[in-house]
Amino acid sequence: MMRYMLLGMSLVVMGLGSGCMVGPDYQRPTSAVDDVNHFSWLPEGWEDVNEPNGIGAWWQDFNDPALNRLVEKAIENNTDLLGAIAAVERSRALLAQAYGVRLPEAAYSGNKTRTRVSFDFPPAGGRFSFISQTYTHGIQIGYVTDLFGRLRRAERAACRELMASEADRETLMHTIVANVVLTRIQIATQQDLLRITEATIQNWQHALEIIEKRYEGGVASPLDVYFAKQSMVSAQSQKTRLQQGLVLQFHALDALCGQVPETTNELPETSVALPALAAFPMGQPADLLDRRPDVRAAEMRLAAATERVGVSIAQLYPDLTLTATGGIDGSTSRDISNIHNRVYSFAFNVTAPIFMGGQLRAGVRAARAGAEQAANHYAGVVLQAFHEVEDALVSEQLLAQRITQLEEALELALEAEQLARERYNGGVDPMLVVLETERNRRLAENELALAQGQQWEARVQLFLSLGGTWIERDPG
Repeated sequence: MMRYMLLGMSLVVMGLGSGCMVGPDYQRPTSAVDDVNHFSWLPEGWEDVNEPNGIGAWWQDFNDPALNRLVEKAIENNTDLLGAIAAVERSRALLAQAYGVRLPEAAYSGNKTRTRVSFDFPPAGGRFSFISQTYTHGIQIGYVTDLFGRLRRAERAACRELMASEADRETLMHTIVANVVLTRIQIATQQDLLRITEATIQNWQHALEIIEKRYEGGVASPLDVYFAKQSMVSAQSQKTRLQQGLVLQFHALDALCGQVPETTNELPETSVALPALAAFPMGQPADLLDRRPDVRAAEMRLAAATERVGVSIAQLYPDLTLTATGGIDGSTSRDISNIHNRVYSFAFNVTAPIFMGGQLRAGVRAARAGAEQAANHYAGVVLQAFHEVEDALVSEQLLAQRITQLEEALELALEAEQLARERYNGGVDPMLVVLETERNRRLAENELALAQGQQWEARVQLFLSLGGTWIERDPG
């Protein structure tokens, strides 16, 4: 009997399960970059490899083993990233739930009912009662035919949400790794500035000894001594400020790596030479749409919102539910093993909305507005991605030019300072000239160190804006 029930239900499912789906199907909308043929600030000689995985683990090109270890810690321990992984698992479970709703449901039930009934029987002149028992067990199968695609649309929306949450996790991983690299660069820059300041302090300590001897010999004025001491104390104050900033940067690095403060308090200084820039990883700006995970996440949420429009429209149409029940019914426990006591039923249940106070049509309007909102968000994300690439490209090139200019300015400042000290020792120029040339030299050194750090940061932003992956992928 149950075989016949299952066979009949399967035939009905096959016949009705391929019903039409109402509502719009998702198509990728046009974007601001579709008609743009190339980026404006591409460096000369960059070849088009058009390989979506061409960037790879770019931070390893910095040849910094300490940085590689920090990135591994961040990927493994960062609490925000662990939360994003949990969000992906939640979306995966919701998809499994949406898929399960579309399948037939089967449930077993077994009951024993004992009933006592009392009644008056006047002809016999008394009150009588009797006890009845019923034993039943059976299986019930139900299936929602989904004639207009409500459940299928919901499943597809859940699938898009899963893809969006996976892209969110990848975006967060990109951001965390980039922040680790940027913090590492800022630490290296602070270390460089600290080294410059310590060298300045040593220079003034040596200069102060000379000035004090000249003052004792009656050659230098007392103002020269005060100027030298004030410059040395100012440099010491600058050193203290840099030490404070360095400690805070280490604390920020520990937070990114999921560690308590002071876990990392020392890192080797890195070289200021950037690695050679690899071939450009895409041929057209529109390739960003498939490469950047934040763009993919926005598109998947737009697709999910489009599917929900179909869900809301399908709710305007009737639902057909099929129910089949089969089992055995008897008055004693022995009867439930007797096949001749079998019972069964098969039912069609149609429900259709007649009056809902405008709720369903309002739901359609809300779903369409949600899809429009998602479309505008997607367009904004695409445009922002394009701007970020252009910003990173122009920063990469113009910072290289600025560093060349700052290196020349520093060389001139060093020569001017050396000449001023010689002229001061020879009694030609006053101490104020030495102070001014020293200040210019220190500013030139600081600006060069900061610009070099900014060049590293621009390289990080370039890879980040291009959607470079931080995940080792199986080449197969």
